[in-house]
Amino acid sequence: MQSILNGKKLILSSGSPRRKELLELSGITPYDKRVKEIDETYSPEMDVTQVASFLAREKAMAFDHIADDEVYITADTIVICNDKIYGKPKDSQDAIETLTTLSGIEHTVITGVCLRSSSETYVFDDVSRVKIAEMSQEEIEYYIDTCQPFDKAGSYGIQDWLGVCKVEYIYGSYSNIMGMPMQKVYEELKEFCA
Repeated sequence: MQSILNGKKLILSSGSPRRKELLELSGITPYDKRVKEIDETYSPEMDVTQVASFLAREKAMAFDHIADDEVYITADTIVICNDKIYGKPKDSQDAIETLTTLSGIEHTVITGVCLRSSSETYVFDDVSRVKIAEMSQEEIEYYIDTCQPFDKAGSYGIQDWLGVCKVEYIYGSYSNIMGMPMQKVYEELKEFCA
């Protein structure tokens, strides 16, 4: 689906293997990958629902020079439960605590996405709701030992054991929970590159 890019070169600025996989599944290829690490801190005063979009924009703004024929895409995914953000776990204990909190209740997953060209910056987000069934301590420890979810917001991946065996329901985009809301990304890219 190179045609939706209208001759532009797409640059994915993300180290996430899930975002790479989703982009390839969408047929929006070829693309280059360029990643810059940024300081992912944000003001504690910021509304938690705005954090993912803020960080996606910060990631895009880290690039000083963008060629006229390039479009950068950056993203950030956060998990919110009871107005608290659960990012990537620091270690096994942090992952256990996060999954114990999320067990049996609904939470929100927000992915912020930024499209940036040499002349324009556009940010949008997508929101999904997920309910993980009650998990025993044994199940939580099994999951962490087996799937090693240390690079995932909320300490879980929707595409692995937990998503298959313990998710009761999802409202919204599945790919958003994986890290990039591809239906929105597809439509917004088409418009952005028109």
